[in-house]
Amino acid sequence: MPELMLQKASLARTAGLRAKYARRGLAHDGQVDPTTQVLLLRQLYLSHLESRRFDDALAITGQMLAIDVMPDVVRQDAARACLGVGDVEGAIHHLRLASRRAPASRRAFHLWTMGSVLYLYGREREAANAFERAARWGTTERPLYLAQLELARTAATAAAPDSRTLTALRDAAEALADAPCGQGYGEFVRGEIAALLGRDDEAIALLESFVARTTRGRVALAIALAAETRRARRLLGRLRRRRGRTPRTLQ
Repeated sequence: MPELMLQKASLARTAGLRAKYARRGLAHDGQVDPTTQVLLLRQLYLSHLESRRFDDALAITGQMLAIDVMPDVVRQDAARACLGVGDVEGAIHHLRLASRRAPASRRAFHLWTMGSVLYLYGREREAANAFERAARWGTTERPLYLAQLELARTAATAAAPDSRTLTALRDAAEALADAPCGQGYGEFVRGEIAALLGRDDEAIALLESFVARTTRGRVALAIALAAETRRARRLLGRLRRRRGRTPRTLQ
Protein backbone atom coordinates (compact mmCIF):
# COMPACT_ATOMS: atom_id res chain seq x y z
CA MET A 1 0.00 0.00 0.00
CA PRO A 2 1.20 3.57 -0.69
CA GLU A 3 1.06 4.48 3.01
CA LEU A 4 3.33 1.56 3.93
CA MET A 5 5.77 2.45 1.16
CA LEU A 6 5.77 6.05 2.41
CA GLN A 7 6.68 4.86 5.90
CA LYS A 8 9.46 2.66 4.55
CA ALA A 9 10.81 5.47 2.37
CA SER A 10 10.85 7.95 5.24
CA LEU A 11 12.84 5.49 7.39
CA ALA A 12 15.25 4.44 4.64
CA ARG A 13 18.93 4.80 5.46
CA THR A 14 20.12 5.32 1.89
CA ALA A 15 18.99 7.44 -1.05
CA GLY A 16 18.60 4.32 -3.17
CA LEU A 17 16.21 2.64 -0.75
CA ARG A 18 14.29 5.87 -0.30
CA ALA A 19 13.74 6.10 -4.05
CA LYS A 20 12.86 2.40 -4.34
CA TYR A 21 10.04 2.56 -1.79
CA ALA A 22 8.79 5.93 -3.06
CA ARG A 23 8.48 4.58 -6.60
CA ARG A 24 6.69 1.47 -5.38
CA GLY A 25 4.14 3.61 -3.57
CA LEU A 26 3.62 5.84 -6.58
CA ALA A 27 3.15 2.81 -8.85
CA HIS A 28 0.18 1.52 -6.82
CA ASP A 29 -2.67 0.39 -9.10
CA GLY A 30 -5.42 1.97 -7.01
CA GLN A 31 -6.15 5.61 -6.39
CA VAL A 32 -3.55 7.37 -4.22
CA ASP A 33 -4.62 10.15 -1.88
CA PRO A 34 -3.18 13.49 -3.14
CA THR A 35 -1.41 14.20 0.15
CA THR A 36 0.15 10.72 0.18
CA GLN A 37 1.16 11.19 -3.45
CA VAL A 38 2.93 14.46 -2.68
CA LEU A 39 4.68 12.94 0.33
CA LEU A 40 5.87 9.99 -1.78
CA LEU A 41 7.11 12.38 -4.45
CA ARG A 42 8.90 14.32 -1.73
CA GLN A 43 10.73 11.17 -0.66
CA LEU A 44 11.80 10.71 -4.27
CA TYR A 45 12.86 14.36 -4.33
CA LEU A 46 14.96 13.82 -1.20
CA SER A 47 16.63 10.78 -2.73
CA HIS A 48 17.70 12.89 -5.73
CA LEU A 49 18.82 15.71 -3.43
CA GLU A 50 20.91 13.36 -1.29
CA SER A 51 22.53 12.02 -4.46
CA ARG A 52 23.13 15.60 -5.65
CA ARG A 53 20.99 15.09 -8.74
CA PHE A 54 19.56 18.58 -8.43
CA ASP A 55 18.01 18.74 -11.91
CA ASP A 56 16.03 15.57 -11.19
CA ALA A 57 15.03 16.92 -7.77
CA LEU A 58 13.78 20.13 -9.37
CA ALA A 59 11.74 18.16 -11.91
CA ILE A 60 10.03 16.26 -9.08
CA THR A 61 8.99 19.54 -7.43
CA GLY A 62 7.19 20.42 -10.68
CA GLN A 63 5.10 17.27 -10.31
CA MET A 64 4.41 18.11 -6.68
CA LEU A 65 3.29 21.64 -7.49
CA ALA A 66 0.84 20.31 -10.07
CA ILE A 67 -1.00 18.42 -7.30
CA ASP A 68 -1.27 21.63 -5.23
CA VAL A 69 -0.91 20.09 -1.77
CA MET A 70 1.24 22.05 0.72
CA PRO A 71 2.40 24.41 -2.06
CA ASP A 72 4.55 26.53 0.25
CA VAL A 73 6.51 23.48 1.46
CA VAL A 74 7.00 22.36 -2.14
CA ARG A 75 8.21 25.84 -3.11
CA GLN A 76 10.77 25.63 -0.30
CA ASP A 77 11.97 22.30 -1.73
CA ALA A 78 12.10 23.77 -5.23
CA ALA A 79 14.22 26.65 -3.94
CA ARG A 80 16.70 24.19 -2.44
CA ALA A 81 16.99 22.36 -5.77
CA CYS A 82 17.41 25.67 -7.62
CA LEU A 83 20.34 26.57 -5.39
CA GLY A 84 21.82 23.16 -6.17
CA VAL A 85 21.88 23.97 -9.89
CA GLY A 86 23.10 27.53 -9.28
CA ASP A 87 19.81 29.28 -10.03
CA VAL A 88 19.69 31.86 -7.24
CA GLU A 89 16.96 33.94 -8.89
CA GLY A 90 14.80 30.84 -9.26
CA ALA A 91 15.28 30.03 -5.59
CA ILE A 92 14.27 33.52 -4.52
CA HIS A 93 11.23 33.37 -6.79
CA HIS A 94 10.04 30.13 -5.19
CA LEU A 95 10.66 31.42 -1.67
CA ARG A 96 8.74 34.63 -2.36
CA LEU A 97 5.78 32.57 -3.59
CA ALA A 98 6.13 30.25 -0.59
CA SER A 99 5.81 33.16 1.82
CA ARG A 100 2.66 34.33 0.03
CA ARG A 101 0.98 30.91 -0.04
CA ALA A 102 2.02 29.80 3.44
CA PRO A 103 -0.24 29.70 6.46
CA ALA A 104 0.68 32.23 9.16
CA SER A 105 2.53 29.56 11.16
CA ARG A 106 5.06 28.99 8.35
CA ARG A 107 5.33 32.44 6.80
CA ALA A 108 8.22 33.58 8.99
CA PHE A 109 10.24 30.50 8.07
CA HIS A 110 9.94 31.15 4.34
CA LEU A 111 10.78 34.84 4.75
CA TRP A 112 13.79 33.91 6.88
CA THR A 113 15.00 31.41 4.29
CA MET A 114 14.65 34.03 1.56
CA GLY A 115 16.54 36.54 3.68
CA SER A 116 19.33 34.03 4.30
CA VAL A 117 19.72 33.32 0.58
CA LEU A 118 19.77 37.02 -0.27
CA TYR A 119 22.33 37.70 2.46
CA LEU A 120 24.62 34.83 1.48
CA TYR A 121 24.61 35.98 -2.15
CA GLY A 122 25.49 39.59 -1.39
CA ARG A 123 22.07 41.25 -1.54
CA GLU A 124 22.12 42.59 1.99
CA ARG A 125 19.54 45.37 1.66
CA GLU A 126 16.93 42.98 0.28
CA ALA A 127 17.93 40.48 2.96
CA ALA A 128 17.34 43.05 5.70
CA ASN A 129 13.83 43.65 4.39
CA ALA A 130 13.09 39.91 4.40
CA PHE A 131 14.49 39.44 7.93
CA GLU A 132 12.46 42.39 9.19
CA ARG A 133 9.27 40.85 7.81
CA ALA A 134 10.23 37.44 9.24
CA ALA A 135 10.69 39.01 12.67
CA ARG A 136 7.19 40.50 12.50
CA TRP A 137 5.71 37.05 11.86
CA GLY A 138 8.13 35.09 14.03
CA THR A 139 7.65 33.72 17.52
CA THR A 140 10.20 31.37 19.08
CA GLU A 141 12.76 31.97 16.29
CA ARG A 142 12.45 35.75 16.45
CA PRO A 143 15.86 36.31 18.16
CA LEU A 144 17.52 34.55 15.22
CA TYR A 145 15.74 36.72 12.67
CA LEU A 146 16.59 39.91 14.55
CA ALA A 147 20.26 38.95 14.84
CA GLN A 148 20.44 38.31 11.11
CA LEU A 149 18.64 41.58 10.49
CA GLU A 150 21.45 43.41 12.32
CA LEU A 151 24.06 41.48 10.33
CA ALA A 152 22.38 42.37 7.04
CA ARG A 153 22.07 46.03 7.99
CA THR A 154 25.74 46.13 8.96
CA ALA A 155 26.85 44.44 5.74
CA ALA A 156 24.71 46.80 3.64
CA THR A 157 26.80 49.80 4.72
CA ALA A 158 30.23 50.32 3.22
CA ALA A 159 31.60 52.03 6.33
CA ALA A 160 33.09 50.24 9.33
CA PRO A 161 30.54 49.57 12.11
CA ASP A 162 30.12 52.53 14.45
CA SER A 163 29.46 52.31 18.18
CA ARG A 164 25.69 52.22 17.74
CA THR A 165 25.93 49.38 15.23
CA LEU A 166 28.30 47.41 17.46
CA THR A 167 25.93 47.84 20.40
CA ALA A 168 22.99 46.61 18.32
CA LEU A 169 25.01 43.58 17.19
CA ARG A 170 26.10 42.82 20.75
CA ASP A 171 22.55 43.06 22.10
CA ALA A 172 21.20 40.86 19.29
CA ALA A 173 23.89 38.23 19.88
CA GLU A 174 23.19 38.14 23.63
CA ALA A 175 19.45 37.72 23.05
CA LEU A 176 20.14 34.94 20.55
CA ALA A 177 22.54 33.15 22.90
CA ASP A 178 19.81 33.06 25.57
CA ALA A 179 17.24 31.53 23.18
CA PRO A 180 16.94 27.89 22.07
CA CYS A 181 17.40 29.00 18.45
CA GLY A 182 20.86 30.23 19.43
CA GLN A 183 22.13 26.68 18.90
CA GLY A 184 22.54 24.98 15.51
CA TYR A 185 22.06 27.63 12.83
CA GLY A 186 22.18 30.22 15.58
CA GLU A 187 25.84 29.36 16.17
CA PHE A 188 26.61 30.38 12.59
CA VAL A 189 24.95 33.76 13.12
CA ARG A 190 26.52 34.29 16.55
CA GLY A 191 29.91 33.36 15.09
CA GLU A 192 29.61 36.04 12.42
CA ILE A 193 28.63 38.64 14.98
CA ALA A 194 31.46 37.64 17.34
CA ALA A 195 33.92 38.07 14.46
CA LEU A 196 32.61 41.58 13.78
CA LEU A 197 32.96 42.41 17.48
CA GLY A 198 36.59 41.23 17.48
CA ARG A 199 35.90 38.22 19.71
CA ASP A 200 37.99 35.88 17.61
CA ASP A 201 38.22 32.90 19.97
CA GLU A 202 34.46 32.93 20.57
CA ALA A 203 33.79 33.25 16.85
CA ILE A 204 36.09 30.34 16.02
CA ALA A 205 34.47 28.08 18.63
CA LEU A 206 30.95 28.88 17.38
CA LEU A 207 31.76 28.49 13.71
CA GLU A 208 33.66 25.26 14.26
CA SER A 209 30.68 23.85 16.15
CA PHE A 210 28.32 24.87 13.34
CA VAL A 211 30.49 23.30 10.63
CA ALA A 212 30.82 20.08 12.63
CA ARG A 213 27.05 19.83 13.18
CA THR A 214 26.32 20.51 9.53
CA THR A 215 28.86 18.23 7.90
CA ARG A 216 28.52 15.24 10.24
CA GLY A 217 24.74 15.04 10.24
CA ARG A 218 22.16 14.18 7.59
CA VAL A 219 23.21 14.51 3.96
CA ALA A 220 20.16 16.61 3.12
CA LEU A 221 21.06 19.06 5.90
CA ALA A 222 24.64 19.39 4.68
CA ILE A 223 23.39 20.11 1.16
CA ALA A 224 20.77 22.61 2.34
CA LEU A 225 23.38 24.54 4.36
CA ALA A 226 26.23 24.25 1.86
CA ALA A 227 26.45 28.03 1.30
CA GLU A 228 26.51 28.72 5.05
CA THR A 229 29.20 26.08 5.53
CA ARG A 230 31.37 27.62 2.81
CA ARG A 231 30.98 31.06 4.34
CA ALA A 232 31.77 29.74 7.83
CA ARG A 233 34.93 28.03 6.58
CA ARG A 234 36.11 31.16 4.78
CA LEU A 235 35.57 33.21 7.91
CA LEU A 236 37.33 30.60 10.03
CA GLY A 237 40.33 30.81 7.72
CA ARG A 238 40.52 34.60 8.11
CA LEU A 239 40.06 34.41 11.87
CA ARG A 240 42.78 31.79 12.33
CA ARG A 241 45.21 33.82 10.23
CA ARG A 242 44.33 36.95 12.19
CA ARG A 243 44.71 35.17 15.52
CA GLY A 244 48.09 33.87 14.40
CA ARG A 245 49.26 37.45 13.89
CA THR A 246 47.70 38.85 17.10
CA PRO A 247 49.14 38.27 20.60
CA ARG A 248 46.61 36.31 22.67
CA THR A 249 46.79 38.92 25.45
CA LEU A 250 45.34 41.53 23.08
CA GLN A 251 42.25 39.46 22.21
